[in-house]
Amino acid sequence: MANIADFKAQMTGGGARPNQFRVELTFPSFVTAGALVGLNSQFLCKAAQLPASTVDNVAVFYRGRPVNFAGERTFQPWSVTVYNDTTFTIRNAMEVWSDGVLNHSQTNGRVNPRDYQVDLLVHQLDRNGATVKTYKFVDAYPTVLGPIGLDFESNNQIETFEIEFTYNYWTSDTTSSGSGFGVNTSVTTPVGTFPIPV
Repeated sequence: MANIADFKAQMTGGGARPNQFRVELTFPSFVTAGALVGLNSQFLCKAAQLPASTVDNVAVFYRGRPVNFAGERTFQPWSVTVYNDTTFTIRNAMEVWSDGVLNHSQTNGRVNPRDYQVDLLVHQLDRNGATVKTYKFVDAYPTVLGPIGLDFESNNQIETFEIEFTYNYWTSDTTSSGSGFGVNTSVTTPVGTFPIPV
């Protein structure tokens, strides 16, 4: 029979906490002061997600019975929620980035994806601030810059807005192409630490 001590022994590091994370936003070269804005975003990105992993299913019928085969992998957009300060630093940088993809007042924009797509990172941290898991979103760019609600009755609040990014794929330290960006490739258990083959 399992007991509380056994359960606690399996909860390595006290469990991963959803409020222990860091987002790294990078910007294309045409966004002025993008590096400084990226540093600012590590503090003002208040919410994000670790991505889901989805492989679509292909059902083929054989004599009336569905037989399942693996289909194509799909990647859902990634969104972050950002605190807005009075300088509008992140908001302004995102508007410049979005305008560079497709101009607001005309139909022109950058046509070479290398000019407007970048890689973004989200890190899961432990309670001491060490990175325990990292996801990289490859070839990302903003497709939705959410509204900021204004209201006379919104007291004791700081404005927030959402950004939704589209990207080509994500990698992590456990995917076949994700071992090259400096994350841990080991697992700690109650009986020791073991390397994970990548």
